[in-house]
Amino acid sequence: MSIELRNVSKKFGDVAAISGVSFIVQEGELIALLGPSGGGKTTVLRMIAGLEMPTSGDVFIRGQRVNNVSVQQRNIGFVFQNYALFKSMTVYKNIAFGLKIKKWKRADIHDRINELLKLFDLEGLEKRYPHQLSGGQRQRVAIARALAPKPSVLLLDEPFGAVDAKIRQELREWLVTMHSELNVTTVFVTHDQEEALEVANRIVIFSRGHLEQVGTPREVYDQPANEFVARFIGV
Repeated sequence: MSIELRNVSKKFGDVAAISGVSFIVQEGELIALLGPSGGGKTTVLRMIAGLEMPTSGDVFIRGQRVNNVSVQQRNIGFVFQNYALFKSMTVYKNIAFGLKIKKWKRADIHDRINELLKLFDLEGLEKRYPHQLSGGQRQRVAIARALAPKPSVLLLDEPFGAVDAKIRQELREWLVTMHSELNVTTVFVTHDQEEALEVANRIVIFSRGHLEQVGTPREVYDQPANEFVARFIGV
Protein backbone atom coordinates (compact mmCIF):
# COMPACT_ATOMS: atom_id res chain seq x y z
CA MET A 1 0.00 0.00 0.00
CA SER A 2 1.08 3.59 -0.53
CA ILE A 3 -0.95 5.56 2.07
CA GLU A 4 -2.93 4.45 5.12
CA LEU A 5 -4.90 6.45 7.68
CA ARG A 6 -5.74 4.57 10.89
CA ASN A 7 -8.48 6.04 13.06
CA VAL A 8 -7.26 9.59 12.41
CA SER A 9 -8.92 12.55 14.12
CA LYS A 10 -8.10 16.24 13.97
CA LYS A 11 -9.36 19.02 16.23
CA PHE A 12 -8.88 22.76 15.88
CA GLY A 13 -9.52 23.93 19.42
CA ASP A 14 -12.84 22.38 20.39
CA VAL A 15 -13.94 21.86 16.78
CA ALA A 16 -13.56 18.33 15.34
CA ALA A 17 -12.55 18.67 11.69
CA ILE A 18 -12.05 14.91 11.25
CA SER A 19 -13.30 12.07 13.45
CA GLY A 20 -11.95 8.51 13.37
CA VAL A 21 -11.11 8.29 9.67
CA SER A 22 -9.51 5.12 8.29
CA PHE A 23 -8.80 4.21 4.65
CA ILE A 24 -6.03 2.87 2.42
CA VAL A 25 -4.69 4.14 -0.91
CA GLN A 26 -2.98 1.42 -2.91
CA GLU A 27 0.22 2.00 -4.88
CA GLY A 28 -0.49 3.69 -8.20
CA GLU A 29 -4.15 4.57 -7.49
CA LEU A 30 -5.87 7.81 -8.48
CA ILE A 31 -8.11 8.62 -5.50
CA ALA A 32 -10.66 11.43 -5.07
CA LEU A 33 -11.51 12.88 -1.66
CA LEU A 34 -15.06 14.10 -2.29
CA GLY A 35 -17.53 16.01 -0.16
CA PRO A 36 -19.21 19.35 0.44
CA SER A 37 -17.34 22.36 1.82
CA GLY A 38 -16.38 21.81 5.46
CA GLY A 39 -16.50 18.02 5.10
CA GLY A 40 -12.88 17.56 6.14
CA LYS A 41 -11.34 16.42 2.86
CA THR A 42 -8.68 19.17 2.63
CA THR A 43 -7.72 18.57 6.28
CA VAL A 44 -7.11 14.91 5.42
CA LEU A 45 -4.98 15.90 2.42
CA ARG A 46 -2.93 18.30 4.55
CA MET A 47 -2.35 15.59 7.18
CA ILE A 48 -1.05 13.22 4.50
CA ALA A 49 1.27 15.99 3.32
CA GLY A 50 2.47 16.82 6.83
CA LEU A 51 1.06 20.35 6.79
CA GLU A 52 -1.24 19.37 9.69
CA MET A 53 -0.60 16.86 12.47
CA PRO A 54 -3.33 14.42 13.62
CA THR A 55 -4.77 15.00 17.07
CA SER A 56 -5.01 11.21 17.35
CA GLY A 57 -4.52 8.20 15.07
CA ASP A 58 -1.72 7.41 12.65
CA VAL A 59 -0.74 8.24 9.07
CA PHE A 60 1.45 5.77 7.15
CA ILE A 61 3.21 6.30 3.82
CA ARG A 62 4.66 3.18 2.23
CA GLY A 63 4.48 1.39 5.56
CA GLN A 64 6.27 4.11 7.55
CA ARG A 65 4.44 5.96 10.32
CA VAL A 66 4.91 9.64 9.43
CA ASN A 67 3.07 11.51 12.21
CA ASN A 68 6.29 13.19 13.30
CA VAL A 69 8.04 13.22 9.91
CA SER A 70 8.52 16.66 8.34
CA VAL A 71 6.97 17.71 5.03
CA GLN A 72 10.40 17.70 3.36
CA GLN A 73 11.12 14.11 4.39
CA ARG A 74 7.85 12.61 3.16
CA ASN A 75 8.77 12.65 -0.56
CA ILE A 76 5.40 14.13 -1.52
CA GLY A 77 4.43 16.51 -4.29
CA PHE A 78 1.69 18.99 -3.29
CA VAL A 79 -0.25 21.25 -5.67
CA PHE A 80 -2.29 24.02 -4.07
CA GLN A 81 -5.62 25.24 -5.38
CA ASN A 82 -4.18 28.61 -6.42
CA TYR A 83 -1.11 26.99 -8.10
CA ALA A 84 1.33 29.01 -5.87
CA LEU A 85 3.74 29.54 -8.76
CA PHE A 86 6.57 32.03 -8.23
CA LYS A 87 5.52 35.11 -10.19
CA SER A 88 9.07 36.35 -10.66
CA MET A 89 10.33 33.04 -12.07
CA THR A 90 10.00 31.61 -15.57
CA VAL A 91 8.32 28.28 -16.24
CA TYR A 92 11.77 26.66 -16.38
CA LYS A 93 12.86 28.11 -13.02
CA ASN A 94 9.53 27.27 -11.36
CA ILE A 95 9.88 23.61 -12.32
CA ALA A 96 13.57 23.61 -11.35
CA PHE A 97 12.94 25.07 -7.90
CA GLY A 98 12.53 21.82 -5.94
CA LEU A 99 15.38 20.14 -7.79
CA LYS A 100 17.79 22.92 -6.82
CA ILE A 101 16.72 22.64 -3.17
CA LYS A 102 17.44 18.91 -3.34
CA LYS A 103 20.83 19.76 -4.88
CA TRP A 104 20.38 17.91 -8.17
CA LYS A 105 23.24 18.33 -10.64
CA ARG A 106 22.69 21.05 -13.25
CA ALA A 107 22.74 18.58 -16.17
CA ASP A 108 20.22 16.32 -14.42
CA ILE A 109 17.94 19.29 -13.72
CA HIS A 110 18.07 20.29 -17.38
CA ASP A 111 17.25 16.75 -18.55
CA ARG A 112 14.39 16.37 -16.05
CA ILE A 113 12.81 19.71 -16.98
CA ASN A 114 12.98 18.95 -20.70
CA GLU A 115 11.34 15.58 -20.01
CA LEU A 116 8.50 17.27 -18.09
CA LEU A 117 8.05 20.09 -20.63
CA LYS A 118 7.48 17.46 -23.31
CA LEU A 119 5.23 15.28 -21.15
CA PHE A 120 3.06 18.22 -20.05
CA ASP A 121 2.87 19.85 -23.50
CA LEU A 122 4.75 22.93 -22.27
CA GLU A 123 7.57 22.98 -24.84
CA GLY A 124 8.29 26.51 -26.06
CA LEU A 125 6.88 28.07 -22.88
CA GLU A 126 9.89 27.60 -20.63
CA LYS A 127 10.93 31.28 -20.80
CA ARG A 128 7.46 32.64 -20.04
CA TYR A 129 6.32 33.93 -16.66
CA PRO A 130 3.10 32.76 -14.95
CA HIS A 131 1.16 35.90 -15.97
CA GLN A 132 1.87 35.03 -19.61
CA LEU A 133 0.20 31.61 -19.34
CA SER A 134 -3.40 30.44 -19.51
CA GLY A 135 -5.05 28.92 -16.44
CA GLY A 136 -4.62 25.43 -17.83
CA GLN A 137 -0.95 26.02 -18.59
CA ARG A 138 -0.31 27.39 -15.09
CA GLN A 139 -1.92 24.31 -13.58
CA ARG A 140 0.24 22.01 -15.70
CA VAL A 141 3.36 23.94 -14.63
CA ALA A 142 2.34 23.57 -10.97
CA ILE A 143 1.91 19.81 -11.36
CA ALA A 144 5.18 19.52 -13.29
CA ARG A 145 6.97 21.37 -10.46
CA ALA A 146 5.45 19.00 -7.89
CA LEU A 147 6.46 15.93 -9.91
CA ALA A 148 9.95 17.13 -10.82
CA PRO A 149 11.74 15.57 -7.78
CA LYS A 150 9.99 12.23 -8.52
CA PRO A 151 7.80 12.05 -5.38
CA SER A 152 6.20 8.78 -4.31
CA VAL A 153 2.82 10.52 -3.83
CA LEU A 154 1.15 13.46 -5.61
CA LEU A 155 -1.48 15.47 -3.69
CA LEU A 156 -3.81 17.93 -5.47
CA ASP A 157 -6.09 20.34 -3.58
CA GLU A 158 -9.07 21.12 -5.85
CA PRO A 159 -6.69 21.26 -8.82
CA PHE A 160 -9.20 22.48 -11.41
CA GLY A 161 -11.29 24.85 -9.29
CA ALA A 162 -9.71 28.03 -10.65
CA VAL A 163 -10.29 27.44 -14.38
CA ASP A 164 -13.39 27.67 -16.57
CA ALA A 165 -15.55 24.69 -17.54
CA LYS A 166 -13.93 23.99 -20.92
CA ILE A 167 -10.37 24.03 -19.56
CA ARG A 168 -11.49 22.01 -16.53
CA GLN A 169 -12.75 19.23 -18.81
CA GLU A 170 -9.50 19.25 -20.78
CA LEU A 171 -7.45 19.09 -17.57
CA ARG A 172 -9.50 16.17 -16.27
CA GLU A 173 -8.75 14.18 -19.41
CA TRP A 174 -5.11 15.21 -19.26
CA LEU A 175 -4.79 14.15 -15.59
CA VAL A 176 -6.12 10.66 -16.37
CA THR A 177 -3.68 10.31 -19.28
CA MET A 178 -0.75 11.61 -17.24
CA HIS A 179 -1.56 9.27 -14.35
CA SER A 180 -1.74 6.24 -16.63
CA GLU A 181 1.68 7.13 -18.08
CA LEU A 182 3.46 7.93 -14.81
CA ASN A 183 1.54 5.58 -12.46
CA VAL A 184 2.31 7.82 -9.46
CA THR A 185 -0.03 7.42 -6.48
CA THR A 186 -2.32 10.47 -6.69
CA VAL A 187 -4.89 11.88 -4.25
CA PHE A 188 -7.01 14.87 -5.22
CA VAL A 189 -9.63 16.89 -3.36
CA THR A 190 -12.83 17.94 -5.09
CA HIS A 191 -16.40 18.93 -4.25
CA ASP A 192 -17.45 18.19 -7.86
CA GLN A 193 -19.28 14.86 -8.03
CA GLU A 194 -18.96 14.60 -11.81
CA GLU A 195 -15.22 15.21 -11.65
CA ALA A 196 -14.69 12.48 -9.05
CA LEU A 197 -16.84 9.97 -10.93
CA GLU A 198 -15.09 10.70 -14.21
CA VAL A 199 -11.47 10.80 -13.07
CA ALA A 200 -10.89 8.63 -9.98
CA ASN A 201 -10.24 4.90 -9.60
CA ARG A 202 -11.90 5.10 -6.17
CA ILE A 203 -13.71 7.80 -4.23
CA VAL A 204 -13.55 8.58 -0.49
CA ILE A 205 -16.68 10.53 0.50
CA PHE A 206 -16.72 12.85 3.52
CA SER A 207 -19.43 14.77 5.37
CA ARG A 208 -18.96 16.90 8.50
CA GLY A 209 -15.66 15.26 9.35
CA HIS A 210 -16.87 11.69 8.94
CA LEU A 211 -15.98 9.18 6.25
CA GLU A 212 -19.27 8.11 4.67
CA GLN A 213 -18.13 5.63 2.01
CA VAL A 214 -15.11 4.37 0.07
CA GLY A 215 -15.65 2.72 -3.29
CA THR A 216 -15.23 2.78 -7.04
CA PRO A 217 -17.30 5.33 -8.98
CA ARG A 218 -19.69 2.52 -9.94
CA GLU A 219 -20.03 1.32 -6.33
CA VAL A 220 -20.82 4.71 -4.81
CA TYR A 221 -23.23 5.49 -7.64
CA ASP A 222 -25.09 2.15 -7.71
CA GLN A 223 -24.73 1.15 -4.06
CA PRO A 224 -24.60 4.28 -1.85
CA ALA A 225 -23.84 3.44 1.78
CA ASN A 226 -26.47 5.80 3.19
CA GLU A 227 -28.93 8.56 2.35
CA PHE A 228 -26.27 11.27 2.41
CA VAL A 229 -24.17 9.53 -0.25
CA ALA A 230 -27.23 8.83 -2.38
CA ARG A 231 -28.33 12.46 -2.28
CA PHE A 232 -24.82 13.87 -2.73
CA ILE A 233 -23.83 11.69 -5.66
CA GLY A 234 -27.22 12.27 -7.28
CA VAL A 235 -29.10 10.48 -10.04
